[in-house]
Amino acid sequence: MSDTQPQTSLDYLVHRADTAGDGSPVVVLLHGRGSHKGDLMGLQPMLPASWTVVTPEAPFPSSAWGYGAGSAWYRYVEDDRVVPETLEQSLTKLDRFLADLPDVLGFQPGRLVLGGFSQGGTTSLAYALSRPASVASVLVFSGFLVADAVLDESGKAPPVTPVFWGHGVADEAIPITIAQKGRERLRRAGARLVAEDYGIGHWIVAEEVADAVAAVERF
Repeated sequence: MSDTQPQTSLDYLVHRADTAGDGSPVVVLLHGRGSHKGDLMGLQPMLPASWTVVTPEAPFPSSAWGYGAGSAWYRYVEDDRVVPETLEQSLTKLDRFLADLPDVLGFQPGRLVLGGFSQGGTTSLAYALSRPASVASVLVFSGFLVADAVLDESGKAPPVTPVFWGHGVADEAIPITIAQKGRERLRRAGARLVAEDYGIGHWIVAEEVADAVAAVERF
């Protein structure tokens, strides 16, 4: 972040679309555990040219929890469980960061999409479910639904934010069975969910990004 950029709750990178202006689409992408703000900026060439891309850095140092040299959004426990206080701290920082976006970008965002990979996908989903209507849609790449997420699984109060969820069937970091469990909870709750599986491990492929963009355009 250069000295001329506004101070926010999180460090970040921005790729501003040539056509950016009030009302134009913005996607905020959250990196995975042990990674950094520059990681998911690599997806920008695969996204629509009209989308401004923002990639914030997670607030916790990964090394504190043995995750390597990068940053983390929460402390992981096992399966689909996390230390809730750490996740909530990140969600609170995201509240402030998203509120600051007009100053960060220099324009008022229109459609705001939140998404991420691995921990970033899990955090994005938790944000949307705990803060209804805060974003237009959510992209989950190889993440999971945290066990203590509050959902009305009777289907009487469906989540308002639509979700695209892509996952690798050979994912060893977050097995597909954990993804399936979370997706089923969302379905029982009546969420609008597009779920796609790919013959990959714990990473993202171009086909998945294209499917995610198509889902956002349909939502």
